[in-house]
Amino acid sequence: MFAAPFHCAAGSKAHTSPLLRATGLVGLCLIAATIMHPATLDAAEIDPSDWDAVLAEAKGQTVYFHAWGGGDRINAYIDWAGDQIKDRYGVTLQHVKVSDTANVVSQIVAEKAAGKDEGGSVDLVWINGENFASLKEKGLLLPMSWAPDLPNYRFADINGKPTLTTDFTVPTDGLESPWGMAQLSFYYDSAVTTDLPKSAAELLDWARAHPGRFAYPKPPDFLGSTFLKQIALELAPDPSVMAEPVTDESYGPVADKLFAYLDALHPHLWRKAQAFPDNVSSLKNLLADSEIEIAFTFNPGDASAAIANNELPDTVRSFTFDGGTIGNSHFVAIPFNANAKAGAMVLADFLLSPEAQARKQDPDIWGDPTVLDLASLGANDRALFDQLDLGIATLKPDELGPTLPEPHSSWMERLEADWTKRYGVQ
Repeated sequence: MFAAPFHCAAGSKAHTSPLLRATGLVGLCLIAATIMHPATLDAAEIDPSDWDAVLAEAKGQTVYFHAWGGGDRINAYIDWAGDQIKDRYGVTLQHVKVSDTANVVSQIVAEKAAGKDEGGSVDLVWINGENFASLKEKGLLLPMSWAPDLPNYRFADINGKPTLTTDFTVPTDGLESPWGMAQLSFYYDSAVTTDLPKSAAELLDWARAHPGRFAYPKPPDFLGSTFLKQIALELAPDPSVMAEPVTDESYGPVADKLFAYLDALHPHLWRKAQAFPDNVSSLKNLLADSEIEIAFTFNPGDASAAIANNELPDTVRSFTFDGGTIGNSHFVAIPFNANAKAGAMVLADFLLSPEAQARKQDPDIWGDPTVLDLASLGANDRALFDQLDLGIATLKPDELGPTLPEPHSSWMERLEADWTKRYGVQ
């Protein structure tokens, strides 16, 4: 993953490095943001159920959308969304590319500590899991249930997709708006590989038989961390304990199984686990370059999208574990001190629209599964989805197998920390 170069754009400081923060340039940026972007309506004055008023307030605003910037297709999709809301609503979208959402959380925490309760530098953030839990717990999100009042929220598949209202075991309470779905799936080149592991135990056996031909991204990259959770859930003596906040008592048996597994797996990984790919794109490139034979992704449409963009050969296919894989939803949220709250709501609503959701699910564009209930759509909107060719490497929903629930976010923080202590400095 990468971050865009630093610039002192008013209202934005996601580009800052630790060195720049230390030199005080951030303070100058925040002062400039306050002068150039005076505060808009307070949260209490914004009523998302009065959508005409929201649109009127949003017109002319610039929304600083802090979102992962490590995927070209995703970046292009966000650019497209920006063009649409500019033309339709007079709202400007500034994509602040980030490599780790935890840094955005730290940024919001720092602004709160500095007393910056208005005119914040983050208007909307792509978020889920531990980062959402942290902001919610600290009271750093817009203090109102705004998402259910968005006009397009009525199409969200709330009943069929429970992860839209429960984020890593934490109730969303309307504090974030759903954007997309995710479930771990594996892919391989069928011209090279035919024997496929169907469980964590079989993956270890496969790696032993194919040394150097498997890898996973280095935690705390989200995909690498998801791999840890997948293995932990499969091997845990009692997986149900992972749905609750982690304790010393519950952590020990799970961690013992996980790290014993990784100790056995690492000698057989790519470069013998002396190096790890950085992220999902790096992992995909290893398979494209024939350095590994099996890769994985948190988006079941990724492989087909990569084929469509000539990033992977058309012999690539997907598979999953028989016992199921981890799945969740991802969201967008508005911080408590966002400078462009109305504009952020307009962007969040557009991202929920059938038009935007269908384009997002198109493997030629992104391939990210929709959060909508297609049965609730009118004929024209439903046709946008029916005409999609999801691609030759995309598993059908009934082929993905069971969706394993995400553990409580506190588990990830501890597993990542212990992984880094054990393997991170090599």
